[in-house]
Amino acid sequence: MRHLITGGEGFIGTNYIRYILKMYPEDEIICVDKLTYAGNYDNLKEFENDGRFTFEQVDICDRKAVYSLFETYSIDCVVNFAAESHVDRSIENPEIFLKTNIIGTEVLLDAVNKYAIKRFHQISTDEVYGDLPLDRPDLKFEEDWGIKTSSPYSASKASADLLCLAYFRTYGTPVTISRCSNNYGPYQFPEKLIPLMIEKAQRNESLPVYGDGKNIRDWLYVEDHCSAIDKIVRLGKIGEIYNIGGNNEKSNIEIVKIILEALKKPESLITFVKDRPGHDRRYAINSGKIQNELGWKPQTDFESGIQQTIEWYKNNPQWIERILNGEYKKIRGVKS
Repeated sequence: MRHLITGGEGFIGTNYIRYILKMYPEDEIICVDKLTYAGNYDNLKEFENDGRFTFEQVDICDRKAVYSLFETYSIDCVVNFAAESHVDRSIENPEIFLKTNIIGTEVLLDAVNKYAIKRFHQISTDEVYGDLPLDRPDLKFEEDWGIKTSSPYSASKASADLLCLAYFRTYGTPVTISRCSNNYGPYQFPEKLIPLMIEKAQRNESLPVYGDGKNIRDWLYVEDHCSAIDKIVRLGKIGEIYNIGGNNEKSNIEIVKIILEALKKPESLITFVKDRPGHDRRYAINSGKIQNELGWKPQTDFESGIQQTIEWYKNNPQWIERILNGEYKKIRGVKS
C-alpha cells in the first residue's frame, strides 16, 4: 500500500509513519508537510535514503501542488494529519487555523475525488464535542454526540469533519474520521503540556499551570493512536466516525506532579497562571465502537507510557535544543 501522509513531520504524523514503516515492510510513504514551526524535518531525517519513504514540502492549501502530488505518485490512501493544532495560537490568530484545517481539507477531498483514491482518513479531535462536567464521571463522548466547540481550533476541526461527511454523502467520497483524546509520547513539539513540563523541569524553570490545574484530559500513548488509525484505514467502514481513547483520565496538575516526581524535582517549581479563555474542563472518550467493531484496544498503560516518554526526552536533549535555538528550521524552509 502507498500512503500519502499529510502533516507527516508533526508529532502524531511522525509516529504514524514510523509505525507503518515498522509494521509493513512492503508499504511506501509519501510524507507531505508544509514545515511550519511545528513541522520538524529532524523527526524523519533518518529515512532520507530509505526507498520506501519520500518527502515533499507542500502546503495542502495549494491546490496545484497537491494535484501534482496525486499525478506524480500512485496513491492508495490519504491520511490527513496536517493541521494547526495549538489552542492558544488559535485564540491569538484564528485565520490560519481556518485556512489550513478547513480549506486544506477541502483541497485534499477534491483531489481524492479527482484521482479516485480508495480511502481518505481525517484525523480529528475529541475537542469537537466541547467539554464534560467534572462532577459527571459517568459521561464520555460518543460518536453520535453533537458538535459543541469551545475554541477557534476545535471549531475549525469540527468544520473539517462536517465537510468530510458532506463529501461522503454528496459525492460518495470514501472518508473515515477518527476523534482522539490527548496524545503523549516522543517527538511532540514542546509547546504542549507534557514535553513543555519535562523540558522546563529539567532546566529547573517555573512550570506554568493554567487556572487551578484541575482540568481533566483522557491520555493516550501515541503509538496506540497509530495502531488505531491503521485499523480504521484498513478495516473501518466508509462514512463512519471512530472515537479513540486511552481511558486514562488525569488532571493537568496530576500530570505535572507525576513528571516532577519522575525527574526528582520539587513541586515548588509549579506556578499557577491566568486560565486560558474558554478552557474546557474535562474530556473523556468512549472508544467502545472501535474496540467492538475493529478489535482495537490500547496496549500501553499510562504509568509505563509516561515513563517511556520522560526517558525519551531525557535521552534526546539535542532534539529539544535544536527547537529552542531555532536550528531545526535551517534544514528546510520552516515557516515561523
